[in-house]
Amino acid sequence: MTGKVLTLVCAALTALLPWAAPAGAQEANWPSRPIRIVVNYAPGGSSDNSIRPYTGPLSVALGQQVVIENKGGAAGAIGAETVMRSAPDGYTFLVTPVAALLILPQVRKTPYDPFKDFVPVVKHADSMAPLTVHPSLGVSTLKELEALARSRPGKLSFGGVGLGTATQLVAVMLNKAMGVDILYIPYRGAGEALPDVLSGVVQVFVDPSGLPHVYSGKLKLMGMFDRQRHPDFPDVPSIQEVYPALTSTSWFGMFAPAGTPPAIVRKMNVAMSTIADTPEMQAQLLKFANRASGNTVEEFTALVREDFRMYGELIKEHKITME
Repeated sequence: MTGKVLTLVCAALTALLPWAAPAGAQEANWPSRPIRIVVNYAPGGSSDNSIRPYTGPLSVALGQQVVIENKGGAAGAIGAETVMRSAPDGYTFLVTPVAALLILPQVRKTPYDPFKDFVPVVKHADSMAPLTVHPSLGVSTLKELEALARSRPGKLSFGGVGLGTATQLVAVMLNKAMGVDILYIPYRGAGEALPDVLSGVVQVFVDPSGLPHVYSGKLKLMGMFDRQRHPDFPDVPSIQEVYPALTSTSWFGMFAPAGTPPAIVRKMNVAMSTIADTPEMQAQLLKFANRASGNTVEEFTALVREDFRMYGELIKEHKITME
């Protein structure tokens, strides 16, 4: 972390002092020991990639070590439940994609309520999800992929990161937009899906963790699920340019257990948002098809509620289930 970045974070945190002064000793002294961030998917996946670059700068800014604990499984529910059951003392946070809190509870019963059991902290990354394919398919455009899938119904497969996730929703929407039948195969996370994607066992993949393998030539980029083209691939269209109905976007966010003191939530938000706005973090996350994102607690809370409603409508429209 550069001295300039540290100065910005410290200045932002110092600005909170008048606001936080009346808080109790716990809030005033936070953090006084290491902070745990639970990522509810396996190492090497998009969730992990969205937060790991933050840990170094965040440790420096807060003056305590910030460690990541990966607890994957059950489409992100295991890690979410771990955080829900943790003490609301500001030393355990959840980092999750949209799916575990906004999609999964709407397709099956979960041990947690996204609104009663968690407090939104910050949206730290917007996903620029790339649609990639294995080079052995021999296609170069979305329309070529569509034509191949039409000629081989049910023969191509889509590597997804679980049931009841954003990738399952994307797969259903993609099949509908193209008028094809690409088989959805759920994995427990992107890190587990990647070996089969890279070996060609499954041919289609939509996840930020696929982008580094586009740079290396192991996967081919067909398009971006984003509002704009990726700056490193200006000739590759956004999915919406080709299929206007496919408007799916996603993000990664940090949450705290319900009951976490607001002063702590706000202090973490300010530290994360300040780091997100630095050119260094913007550049690092871009490599993993993410945009570093700074926002207030209030802005993120409003987004969570709005996206819960929006995904609920899509789930009903496309009849998404865990079956």
